[in-house]
Amino acid sequence: MVGPVRPQFVLFGSSIVQLSFSNGGWGAILADLYARKADILLRGYFGWNSRRAIQVLDHVFPKDAATQPELIITYFGGNDSMGAHPSGLGPHVPLPEYIENMKQIVNYLKGLSDSTRLIFLTSPPVNEERVNKYASEHFSHLVRTNELCQTYADACVKLCQELDVKVVNLFTAFQQRENWMTDCFTDGVHLSAEGSKIVVAEILKVLKEAEWKPSLHWKSMPTEFSEDSPYDIVGADGKTTLNASEWTFHREIQWD
Repeated sequence: MVGPVRPQFVLFGSSIVQLSFSNGGWGAILADLYARKADILLRGYFGWNSRRAIQVLDHVFPKDAATQPELIITYFGGNDSMGAHPSGLGPHVPLPEYIENMKQIVNYLKGLSDSTRLIFLTSPPVNEERVNKYASEHFSHLVRTNELCQTYADACVKLCQELDVKVVNLFTAFQQRENWMTDCFTDGVHLSAEGSKIVVAEILKVLKEAEWKPSLHWKSMPTEFSEDSPYDIVGADGKTTLNASEWTFHREIQWD
């Protein structure tokens, strides 16, 4: 444990979470935005579905922990929505079970503390042609279609609305971008840097509009050790120093 203690934001989900610090990923962007404000913790598990998630909820989020996260961003659905394999093996989860699993996840996370806030992400669309064209020889035939993705995404949105939980519909958000099929993925499923920018923009929109107290939007949170110091960089006047704690000029995108 290191100090000072900061608010904890946990990213919980499958490969889109595990890979969120790769290729200019959305987790890395959030970690940069919340530098000196909150610790972004990664709990991503490649290939997982909602069945496996509920098996480890009490390990990832123990209810008797000394502190609980201020924010949990959860993503499951992309693997659940894959077509069923005839062997019965694989990540597919029937839609009714997926809904019940997600309900269980929501209710468990809600019970961690009164101050823990939740955002759920739906499955994004996929580039079906690329998925089928570049399928690995190590895999059995993978059934990933946008029809299935939309069905599971719509179910996630409906459930979150019923349970009064914030939700980002990535399935629709991605398709607002021109050339999304070619620009937003590394392999037709996992996110490129451009795809991750959409995820960040949608999450920030939720955080900015949410009427949470305190606000968890990055511009509203205090910056650690932000006081002026004579040891800061000396300004052009040669007499005063410049406090660099809020500088953002290094960012390619000036996020709102």
